[in-house]
This record gives sequence, structure tokens and C-alpha cells, in this order.
Amino acid sequence: MTTYAFHQVDVFAAAPLKGNPLAVVAGADGLDDAQMAAFANWMNLSETTFLLKPTVPGADYRVRIFTPEEELSFAGHPTLGSCHVWLAMGGVPQGRDVVQECGAGLVTVRRDGDGLAFAAPPLRRAGPVDASDLEAVTRILGLSKDRVVAANWVDNGPGWLALMLRDRAELLALRPDTQALGDWRIGLVAPWDAVRDGDAAQFEVRAFTGGGAVFEDPVTGSLNAGLAKWLIGAGLAPHAYIASQGAVLGRKGRVRVARDEAGIWIGGETATRISGQVVL
Repeated sequence: MTTYAFHQVDVFAAAPLKGNPLAVVAGADGLDDAQMAAFANWMNLSETTFLLKPTVPGADYRVRIFTPEEELSFAGHPTLGSCHVWLAMGGVPQGRDVVQECGAGLVTVRRDGDGLAFAAPPLRRAGPVDASDLEAVTRILGLSKDRVVAANWVDNGPGWLALMLRDRAELLALRPDTQALGDWRIGLVAPWDAVRDGDAAQFEVRAFTGGGAVFEDPVTGSLNAGLAKWLIGAGLAPHAYIASQGAVLGRKGRVRVARDEAGIWIGGETATRISGQVVL
């Protein structure tokens, strides 16, 4: 048994307990794959991460990301939450920005006002959704295809397929057949109406994942990164906007999206809510 530093971080929300929680185990080089997977399963959060020494030049640290069921090569709120913990524990980047090593390669993270932002990674799969896939996901969602404005693959690792709906109210009213999700990871986005919904955000997002642990994710960095590449690239969104996520779950997630000459950045506030030790 070894004692490790442990933190639980709230990501993508300014108010306490309104974002997406992340468990982080620091200095975890002594843990093997089975121990990491077992602890993530026991925590039963959407993701648990483990901070390790980097293995490639240029990286400041390495992170491994686990859901209760599997390891992910990349995920968004674990990237910001892990970087938050690394910095809070005294981490000093080699350059101006932090460089994270993960299964998807190197990801740049920079300070962004009161929070952090990561550079949206390349899409592994992009482009239109074929008719059979669209039929399958709209059936799961209980949605008629004529309500879909646009559909696209936005997979940057987890496997996201995204649909854009006409308005926020319709998106929030959806109650998918979660038992039929299978291995699908479905992202949904709809515009806010400034008169009806206000100006705190410009888009509403929801994320549904299957693959063993079936649930709706509170606030999803990887999906928002994929959506941003699609929506901005297709002219469906401005170069800077705020996405709201988690309303149906009682959360108040806010994801800041901005495109500059270096690429697309996905940012939000991060805060430690629990810190202590774990014995594994």
C-alpha cells in the first residue's frame, strides 16, 4: 500500500458543485494499469486521472484518463482539471504554456482568465453522418429527422457523433432511450434565443454516452472541442462563443470557445473542492 496525493476538482463552472467533477491522483507512477482502472471504477465519476512523469521531450507531465469502464486517449474536462492540480501542486511549465502528454499525443494548455483552456486536438473522424447512422441515433433520441438542422462526426478520441437541433427548448426536453445507446457517443447542440434564453451563452450542449456506463455527461470538453471545429469551420458559429451544458442535471456548466491564429481553444474555470490522500 502506498499513499498518494488526491484532489477532486470542479471543472467548467464558476459556482461550487455546478461543473463536472474530476478525481486526480498525483505522483501515480507506482500504480499499474489494473490499480488505476479499479480506482476509477470505484470512484464512479465520469473520469478519474493519474498524473505521471512525462515520457516524451517537451511534455511537462503525463496523464492517464479512465472512465469507470475504460481508458480514454483524450478527454477535455480531465485535461483542464489535471492541469489545474499539476499547477496547484507547484508544477512549472518549461515554456509559456503547459504541455500535457496523453494517449492522443501532446496537448497545449494555457491560462485563460480565471481558468484554463486547451487547444482542441485534431479530429480523428469528421464529415457527414450517413443515413443509417442518422436513423439509429434519432431513434435513440426519440427525435424526428426533420428536427435535425445538421449532423457531423466530431470524433477527437471518444467517438462523438453530433447533431444540431433548431432550438434550446427542444434540446432540453429530449429524454433519450439510454438503454438503447449501446456504444454510441452522441453530442447535441442548439442555439440559444437571446430574447427567450438570455445572453449568458450562445449554445446549449448535451452529451450521451453508452459503452457500459450509460449516462448523460454534465459538461464535456472533448465534445465541445469537436463541436467547435465543426460549427466554426462550417460557419454555423462565430469565432468566439460560450456553450452552456448540464442544465438538465442541475449543473451550470460554461465552456468558453475561441478561435485565434493558433487554433481553437476550449476553456473554463477550475476549482479544487476536495484535497487529501488516498491509500492504494
